[in-house]
Amino acid sequence: MPVISSTFTSSPLLFVRLAAVLFTCVTFSLVVHCGAYGGRSGDWCLFCWCFSFAGSLVVLLVELLGLQSRAPVSWRNFPITFATYAALFCLSASIIYPLYFLKGQQGSARVDRDYRIAASVFSCLATLAYMAEVSLSRARPGEVAGYMATAPGLLKVCETFVACVIFVFLDQSYERHGALKWCLAVYCVCFILSAAVIVLCVGECTGWLPFPFNRFLSAYALLAVLLYCTATIIWPVFNFDSNHLNTRRGFSCGQGHTLCFWEKLVAVSALTALNFLLYLADLVYSARLIFIQV
Repeated sequence: MPVISSTFTSSPLLFVRLAAVLFTCVTFSLVVHCGAYGGRSGDWCLFCWCFSFAGSLVVLLVELLGLQSRAPVSWRNFPITFATYAALFCLSASIIYPLYFLKGQQGSARVDRDYRIAASVFSCLATLAYMAEVSLSRARPGEVAGYMATAPGLLKVCETFVACVIFVFLDQSYERHGALKWCLAVYCVCFILSAAVIVLCVGECTGWLPFPFNRFLSAYALLAVLLYCTATIIWPVFNFDSNHLNTRRGFSCGQGHTLCFWEKLVAVSALTALNFLLYLADLVYSARLIFIQV
C-alpha cells in the first residue's frame, strides 16, 4: 500500500504545489460562478486554470503517495516541465483575462466586477506559485539532474509556448508572399524539433536516437538560431517595408477587444525576435553544459 513520503511533506515544494492547486481552483471557481468567461479568450483562460489545477493535483498526489517509480514518464523531467507550462499558461491568462473582462466593465454589476478582480488576483498568485516551483525544482550548478530541469530544458518549454502564440496570431497572413511562407516553415520546423526533445526527455526515450543526444541538442540549437535569425529579419521587412507589402495600421486598430490585422503582424514580429533570443540563449547554455543525466 502506498505510503506518504515524509521527505516530501517537509519540502518547500509541497507548499508551493499546494498553493498552486489552491489558487488555480479558486480562480476558475470564481470565474465559473460569475459566468465571466465567454468567447475564445474566456475559454482559453478557463482552460489554462483548469489544466494547471488538474496537472498540479496529479503531481501532488503522486509525490505524496510515493508513486514516482510507477509513473509512465520520467519523474525527474515531468513535474518541472509541467510547472513551467503551467506558469506560462497562468501568466497568459493573468494578462488576457483582465484585458478582456475588466477593461471597459465600469458599468457592470459591482458584485460581478469584484469576482473578476478577485479571479485576476488569484491568477497572478497562481503564476507566482508556479514560478516558485520551477525555481525550487531547477538544477543547480554542478548538480546532476534531468535535462528538463536545466536551463536549456526550461528554454525548450518557453520556445514551444512562444511558437504556439505565434501560430495563433498568424491567421493566413503568411500567404501573401513566398518569403513569409519561409517564416512559417521556420516556426513549424523549430517548434516540432523542440517539442520532440521535450517528449523524448519526459518519455525517457533519448536512448532511441542513433547519435549522442548532447550533440543533437547543440546542432539543433545552432540550426534554430540561424533559422530564426532569418525569420526575425524577413517577417518585418516583407510586412512593413513599402518596397514589399507595406501593411498600414487601420483606423479600427485599438478600438475593440481583439487585435486588428496590423497589431497581429507586430505581435508576430516581436514574438519572433523573442524566440530568436531564447534559441540564442539555448545555444549558449547547451554549449556550456558539460554533463546532463537525462
